[in-house]
Amino acid sequence: MRIEEGLKLDFKDVLFRPKRSTLKSRSEVSLEVTRRFRNSKAEWTGVPLAAANMDTTGTFEMAIAFAKHKCLVCMHKHYSIEEWTVCARVVAVMLLHDSETKTKQNDRTEIEIEIETETMTKRALG
Repeated sequence: MRIEEGLKLDFKDVLFRPKRSTLKSRSEVSLEVTRRFRNSKAEWTGVPLAAANMDTTGTFEMAIAFAKHKCLVCMHKHYSIEEWTVCARVVAVMLLHDSETKTKQNDRTEIEIEIETETMTKRALG
């Protein structure tokens, strides 16, 4: 057995000091970042927050809820290909809804899109 002699720190030993800021309000803060993936050259913009603390925490319901806030979920391994396909469609509808809301180019109402998203989610989750 090896005994280490070096300095050990615990959570109580760490002090976070906030930096000075030019922001007038917390509402001006944006948590979104843009990352470019090295191999695919694709870009992702969102909040670098991931839910993954237990074996089956990463459900489609969590992924859909987190996607609304541009966050990530580490999915669990127990889903079938068909369930993945339906969830991907739901997320695609959400992304389409987001772009439609911003551009106002489509006549579909937010209620119609919400109903469609809920229907697809219920089908996916059984």
